[in-house]
Amino acid sequence: MKKALVLTILLAFAATIGVVRAQEVKLPTFVTDSLDSYVKRAMSSWNVPGLSVAVVKDGKVVLMKGYGVTRIGGTEPVDANTLFMIGSNTKAFTATALAILQEAGKMSLNDRVKKWMPEFKLRDTLASNDAMICDLLSHRLGFETFQGDFTYWASNLSRAEVIEKMALVRAPYHLRTQWGYCNAAFLAAGELIPRIAGRTWDDVVRDSILAPLKMTRTFTGLAGAKSMDNLALPHSMAGDRLAVIDFADLNNLAPAGSMVSSAKDMTNWLSAQLDNGMLNGVQVVSSNAIQAIRAPHSIIAMDPRDRQTTHFYLYGLGIMVNDFNGKTYFSHTGGVDGFLSSVIFMPEEKLGIVVLTNTDQNRLYLDLANELRDAFLGLPYKGYAYKSLERSNASKRLFDAKMDSLRNVVKQGNVPALPLKSFVGRYANEVYGDIFVNMDKGKLNITFSHHPNLVANLEYMKNNTFLCTYNRPAFGVVEMPFKVANGEVEGLTLRVNDFVEATPYEFKKN
Repeated sequence: MKKALVLTILLAFAATIGVVRAQEVKLPTFVTDSLDSYVKRAMSSWNVPGLSVAVVKDGKVVLMKGYGVTRIGGTEPVDANTLFMIGSNTKAFTATALAILQEAGKMSLNDRVKKWMPEFKLRDTLASNDAMICDLLSHRLGFETFQGDFTYWASNLSRAEVIEKMALVRAPYHLRTQWGYCNAAFLAAGELIPRIAGRTWDDVVRDSILAPLKMTRTFTGLAGAKSMDNLALPHSMAGDRLAVIDFADLNNLAPAGSMVSSAKDMTNWLSAQLDNGMLNGVQVVSSNAIQAIRAPHSIIAMDPRDRQTTHFYLYGLGIMVNDFNGKTYFSHTGGVDGFLSSVIFMPEEKLGIVVLTNTDQNRLYLDLANELRDAFLGLPYKGYAYKSLERSNASKRLFDAKMDSLRNVVKQGNVPALPLKSFVGRYANEVYGDIFVNMDKGKLNITFSHHPNLVANLEYMKNNTFLCTYNRPAFGVVEMPFKVANGEVEGLTLRVNDFVEATPYEFKKN
């Protein structure tokens, strides 16, 4: 009890420091008069249990605050020290760690991947031999966005096995011709670090970035974070109900999205970004490394998540680059099961913003960051969270109508031409491996060789198609057609939620 009381006093003192610092910078009226009501109303509308936000402006932390609770139905409040998974905001740390090694003369970002990892292989021989480290960090291997992620995401594959699987993926584009977001590529980049530096990715990120930046409550994975207090729990929708879900174990993709941090710690990261690697007047990260990750490498036609006015979307190394209000704008988002986060910074404006949330079913993480950005730039209030909520509700109505339609087909009680036991068996896909269709109490389900805790329950619709409901909300509810010919089941087409991967998998029955 005494420890908890001391912690409460310290947190209150830290918040007071944030207020004192804020007084040194003129804050927009949105922050001084409207922020609390805006956030609380938007959190209620979006059904967000907890949110933490911080703003760095003109070298000072001018806002640092938490809202809501660490878990739905709980009483532990979110504050600036609450830990959240930051998902793909991990990528900039991985890229920076490699840029630091480049600055130290250990390697070059233009080195061929095979120089350090001779076994690295893609399906295309030319791409295998020519792929550079910067290609891994800029999503230009020729893959579709998220292609292969179902195989890797929260699976039991090791890091080495994930990299081996990359050789089996049929990339639809040639090397460096198309931007396609690739988590496995960032894993491969991270796994180069032990070969270059003789230390693990975790150790290099900690020693070269986190420790110098005094990010003492930031961890490269869940192992360290789970032993800490003040940890936000992940939430997602289970039907029409928001519920606590399991943490996604992303150790096998760690350099792509496993890090855990707090809004307070992230202000140090933002401060270094805004001051060219300096923190409190001390050069703690190489300025050349800071600049290296910002150099554009890929062209993104558009970002469908944003409706802001911009003239270009580019991708550096683990960071997005575009223009906004006539200034260069760097940003990235992070999404893993139960968490969404946003990081933006504009060095010309000396402005950086981070928003962390503990549900994967909201746009507030991005809309709040945009609202704060506009306010500090003196732009008119847009009400992003409410406009996007209208769009989200419209999309949800369409989705719900589709689900109702599919479930109504199930309710018709149609019977497949073949007995259900004909569908039972092992099915194989070149990339994924094996899945198993089983009969349990007269109903079919699917279990997965690389996802031991994942189960897909099947309900018959018609035309040899089943409604597939995964027991993990992130994987979704989808239609699953089976291929039947000459009175035999030959295979199936597997899909998951686009949040995980949009590319379908063709499985053959053995």
